[in-house]
Parts: sequence; structure tokens; C-alpha cells
Amino acid sequence: MNASFWKGKRVLVTGHTGFKGTWLIIWLNKMGAKVIGYSLKEYNNDRFFRDCGIGKKVIDERGGIQDFESLKKVFDKHKPEIVFHLAAQPIVRLSYDEPVKTFQTNIMGTVNVLECIRRSDSARIGVIITSDKCYRNKNLSCGYKEGDELGGVDPYSCSKACSELVVSSYRDAFLKLQSKLVASARAGNVIGGGDWSQDRLIPDCIKALLDNKPILIRNPNATRPWQHVLEPLSGYLMLAEKLWAENKYDDCWNFGPNAESIVPVKQVADMLVKKWTSGSWIDGSVKDHKHEAKLLSLDITKAHDELGWKPRLRLDEAISLTVDWYKNHKKVDSYELSLRQIDEYELIGVNK
Repeated sequence: MNASFWKGKRVLVTGHTGFKGTWLIIWLNKMGAKVIGYSLKEYNNDRFFRDCGIGKKVIDERGGIQDFESLKKVFDKHKPEIVFHLAAQPIVRLSYDEPVKTFQTNIMGTVNVLECIRRSDSARIGVIITSDKCYRNKNLSCGYKEGDELGGVDPYSCSKACSELVVSSYRDAFLKLQSKLVASARAGNVIGGGDWSQDRLIPDCIKALLDNKPILIRNPNATRPWQHVLEPLSGYLMLAEKLWAENKYDDCWNFGPNAESIVPVKQVADMLVKKWTSGSWIDGSVKDHKHEAKLLSLDITKAHDELGWKPRLRLDEAISLTVDWYKNHKKVDSYELSLRQIDEYELIGVNK
């Protein structure tokens, strides 16, 4: 990854007020990019964004990803060269309660972003963030490869599979003919400081620990590919650089962790409690109709061999960074704390 590449680049990030989006725009801002963010006016997981005060450090545009005209005005006004599309309804279990909203946001939101890229005179590169859950999950122990079957039982997973098909269609029907390169990226379960969302393992653990309550674990035996949020973000940034430099790489890519970081939920909880130096967890297994995969992992061979990307952190290192952030975010400015962790992550890349 080349920091000098980003200096002065006009970069649009949809969903910039979310957990992943905030980390991404902090990193882009650090490298000197001209960042334009586009998110809902009100979003229930924007505490990290607000605490960092980054809305004053980037161009902060607001609107729904389903509102094509609003989104197009942002493209027309700011003329982005590179687009990262992260805006989504990101919670599996919530998709059962709000299936229509999930499909509209995740599928038509992707359509709107791609259509704006198609009509834009400035946009050259797009990285569309989907999910590891876009694969039809067969509870296999081997990691899913980019060419494996797409699909999903729950509305969230299905919507992400559909988004992948939308990207493929736009790429082949329109964008290749315009010399615009658009790729999709699939990451694992991301962890890190600043995530305060509902119904996610780490935020649920942190809230319980801060309240001195036992952590209630919904699916302790479910296995997931765990990774620090900076890992996939480094992949997205590297992918965009590669797309800009060469007329290829416009494909789908997995940015998951190494095999040793694909572990059950209960193991992550144990490691987190140990790093926190206090607390405990209890089995709160949920028996309801909301299907969730028991086993999920990604094969990252393609990203390693063709992009030269690989994870930098072991799971214990990812958890240490996460705990450090939550323990210090009230003592240190959240933006400066996050910058410090990005610096640490970049040094790890140099030294490993």
C-alpha cells in the first residue's frame, strides 16, 4: 500500500459514519486524500464517527443510499475519482425483522452507486464491499473461494449475494466498455475499537464488561473468520491502488484472516476476557427461527497470490488492539487514538 498514491485523490466513501467507514476515512484522511462521505442523516451506530469529530475533517454529505438523485448530486458536485461503497444494512438478525429495508438498502443501494459511477465523468475506480456471507453456506470446514456458489438463507446474506450479481452485471454490461474498473470485496467478521452496534459479539462483550455484568453469548460454538478492521481495509485500499495502476483486478476478492483466526465465538470471548483482565461469559444460546450459519471461513489464496495482500495480525494481536482502544478511548482523543493504532498497524506490516 502506497500512502503517497492517495494524496489529493478525490475519494467517496458511502456509509462513512459506520464502524468500518469511520476507520476507512480516518486512514484516507491521514494519507492526504480528499474524502467525501455519504451516509444517512441519522444512523444508530455513528457514535465512533461523532466521538472522533471527523465530520469536520472531511466533506460530510448526508442522504439515503436508496435516494438515487441525492447520491448523484454528490457525484456531480464533488467528482470523486475512487468510490468505496460500504453503506448497508449490516446485521443478519435484523434482516429477519426488516427484510424489505434490507433488500432495498443492500441491493438497490448497490445499483444506485454503480449507476452513478456509470454516469460519472470523474469516477474511474469502484470497490463494492459485500460480505463473507454472500456465499451459499454449506457449513464446510474448508474456506470459500471467490468462484464458489452465492446465496443465503437469511435476507442479509441473500441481499449480499444479489449485490455481487449486480456488480458483475454492471461490470460486464457497462463499465468495462467505459474503461471503469469495479471490484467487489468480501471480508470476515471484523473487530476493533469504536464498534458500538447492537447484536455483534465484541460490542456486546465490551458493554457487559463496562457494566460489570456477565457476557451473554448467543452462539458460543459458531465458528467465524475473525479479523481486526484494519486488515480488510488495507485490502480494499491495496485493491483500489491496483485497479488504478493496471487495467485488471476488476473481480471479486476475499480479504479474510489466516486459518488460526477462524475460531468459535466462545474462544474469542475467552481471549477478550483474558485481555480485559476481568469478567466472564455465560451461554445464552438462542433457539428461534432466525437461522445463522454454524461454520464460515474464507480462502484468501487469490488475494495473496495476485494482489500480494496478506493479514498482518494474529487473533490475539487483533484482540489486544481492540481492548486497548476501548480501555483508552475516554482518556485519549478518539481520533488520535485511532490514528495511533493505524500507525502501529502500518509498522507491523513493515516489520513482519
